[in-house]
Amino acid sequence: MVLVTGGTGFLGSTLIKRLIAAGNTVRATKRAASAIPHALMGLPGLEWVDADVTDFFALSDAFDGVDKVYHCAAMISFHAADKKKLMSINVEGTANIVALALEHRVRLLHVSSIAAVGRAKNGRETTEKDLWEYGPEQPGYAIAKYEAEMEVWRGIAEGLNAVIVNPSLIIGATSRREGNGTSGSIFLQLHNGLNFYTDGSVGLIDVEDAAKAMLLLMENPAISGQRFLLTHVNMPHKELLERCSRRLGRPAPKYRATPWMLGIAWRFAAVWSLFTRKRPLLTRETARSANRQARFSNKKLVDATGITFKSIDETLDEICRELLTIPN
Repeated sequence: MVLVTGGTGFLGSTLIKRLIAAGNTVRATKRAASAIPHALMGLPGLEWVDADVTDFFALSDAFDGVDKVYHCAAMISFHAADKKKLMSINVEGTANIVALALEHRVRLLHVSSIAAVGRAKNGRETTEKDLWEYGPEQPGYAIAKYEAEMEVWRGIAEGLNAVIVNPSLIIGATSRREGNGTSGSIFLQLHNGLNFYTDGSVGLIDVEDAAKAMLLLMENPAISGQRFLLTHVNMPHKELLERCSRRLGRPAPKYRATPWMLGIAWRFAAVWSLFTRKRPLLTRETARSANRQARFSNKKLVDATGITFKSIDETLDEICRELLTIPN
C-alpha cells in the first residue's frame, strides 16, 4: 500500500489519480476539516484517513501496512504572521513522517520546494548542488521548507531510504478548483485584470509532469539519498503574462513594476489590511521575489528518469480555458 500525505491538495490529488491508474492501493491523509476533491470521490483502491501531520499518533496508525510514502502535506504562506505555523506543519510534521518512515522501514519521497535550494552564481541555472543559505531576505516559508528538508537528510543519515524533490512553480488547469493558493492566484489575478508586470522570471512545471516525475523516481530503487529539481521551463514573468493574455483575449500588462514601486505597494497593502481585516495579496516576501531572476536546471531529473514533458503551451491553453469559465 502507498501512503500519500496532503491528499486533498493540488499536487497530492493529481498524484493519487496517477497512483490509482497505475494499479496501486492508496491511503491518503487529510485534515478533518478538508473536503475531498470531487475527482477523487469513490475511486476504487483509495482509502481516506483523518491525520494531521503534527499528530504523531494519528500518523502512526496511517503507516500500518504501508511500504511507500509520498509526503506532500505542507503549508504555503508568505505572510510573516504565519511563521510559527509554517514551522509546526512543515518542520515538525516532516520530522514525524521521517521518524515513522524509519520505524516502519518504508521508502519515502519528500516534496520539498525550490525555495529550499540555493541561488546560482554568475547567472547560470540553479542545480541540485546549489546550497541554501540563511539571510535576512529569506522568507519564513523558505526557512521552514529548508529545515523540513534537513529532517529528511537527517533520516537519510540514519538509514532512511528516501528521495527529495524540489518543485518549481507547479501549474495546471485544476489549480483554482483544487485550492492551490500560489499558481492559481497568479492566473486568477490576470483574468480579473492585471496592468503591471515585473522583471523577474520563474521556473514552471505542469502538475501532471510533477506527479509523473515523482512516480518515476519512487519506482527506481537505485535512486536514494538524492534530491531532484522538478522543473520544465524557465520563463520571464512578462512573457508568461503576455502568453496568457493572448489566450484570454485581454490586453497584456503594459506597466513595469519597479522594485521601489513594489516596496511602496506592499507597505500600503499591509496598512490597508488593518482596515479591511483581509490578508494582503502582496507582502514584503512576494514583492522581493517578483523581480528575482530564477532559472533552474532539470538535467539531473531527465538523465535519471528519461522523463518527457507536456508542452507548456498545452498547459497554458488548459489553464486559460478553465479561467474563461469563470463568470465576470
